[in-house]
Amino acid sequence: MVGKLAVVAVGGNSLITDPKRPDIQHQWEAVRQTTEHLAQLIADGWSIVVTHGNGPQVGYILRRAEIAAAQGIHSVPLDLIVADTQGSIGYMLQQQLDNSLRRLGINRTVVTVVTQVRVDPADPAFDRPTKPIGGFMTEEEARRYEGEGWKVMDDSGRGWRRVVASPRPQTIHEINAIRALILSDYIVITVGGGGIPVVRDDRGELKGTYAVIDKDLASSALAQTLRADLFVISTGVEKVALNFNKPDQRTLDVMTLQEAKGYIAAGHFGVGSMLPKIEAAVEFVQMGGPQALITDPANLLRALRGETGTRIIPG
Repeated sequence: MVGKLAVVAVGGNSLITDPKRPDIQHQWEAVRQTTEHLAQLIADGWSIVVTHGNGPQVGYILRRAEIAAAQGIHSVPLDLIVADTQGSIGYMLQQQLDNSLRRLGINRTVVTVVTQVRVDPADPAFDRPTKPIGGFMTEEEARRYEGEGWKVMDDSGRGWRRVVASPRPQTIHEINAIRALILSDYIVITVGGGGIPVVRDDRGELKGTYAVIDKDLASSALAQTLRADLFVISTGVEKVALNFNKPDQRTLDVMTLQEAKGYIAAGHFGVGSMLPKIEAAVEFVQMGGPQALITDPANLLRALRGETGTRIIPG
C-alpha cells in the first residue's frame, strides 16, 4: 500500500447542512463542498478510503415507503433502504470527488462498493433500539408517531428522532475486494451507512435484518482491518467538547485513550450523537491504531496538519 492511509468517515447529517432544506439539490451542494475537502487530503499526499452516514436519508426513504404502503404500494425492508442509500450517496460522493480531483489536476478512479456487514442475530441491541434515523421532530410529533408504533428518543437535546436497533459490526463481508481495490490505487467509498446489516441463517446463508449499523463503529472496524495510519471522523463540530451546550463547555485538542474512557464513563457524550464517535475512535486506538481524529469537513486538512480538531492517542 503506497503512502499514508486514512479512513475518513463522513456523517450523513453533514450532507444535509440545513434540516429545513433536505432536498436533493441542497444535498448535492453539501456533497460538493465535502469532496473539495477530501480532494485536498489526497493532494496533500494521503491515500483515503471514504465511508459515510445515511441516518437522515434512511429515515426519509422509510417514511416515504410507509406513506406509499398506506396507498397499497409494497413496503421496502430496511436492509434494502440501506443498500439504496449506499448506491445513491456513494454515487454523489463518487461523482463529485472525481470532479474535485480533476480541478486539482489529479486523475484517479473513484469506486463505490455496496457493502454487507455481518452482525450477531442475538445482539442485545435488537431489544433496545437506540440509533436515530430521519429528521428531527418536536416531542409532540414524536409522541404521535410513537402511537403509530415508532420507537423515538430525544437526540442530545437537538430534537426528537425515530430510533431503530443498532447491533455491533462483526465482519465486513467485502473486505478482500476493498483491499484489492486500494492496492490497485482506486479511491474506495465503502461501508456506507455502516454497511447493510446481515446475519447467517441456520443454513449458513446471508440475509438482511431490520437494523442499521453505526457508521462510525463500522468505519473503525474497517480502519482496524486495513491497518490505517489514521481514522478520521468528519462531523458537525470542529472539536469535541465536554459539557456540550452548557455554560462550562470546554473543547479538547487531545484525549489519551484513558482520558476518553473516563469521559465516556462520566456521561459527557450524547448517546445518539458524539458517544458512538468517541467509542469508535477509542476502539481504533485500543486495537493498535496510531491515532484517531474528530473534526468538521471544512477543517479536515488543517486537522490532519495538527492545527485543529480533537485527536485521540494511545496512553
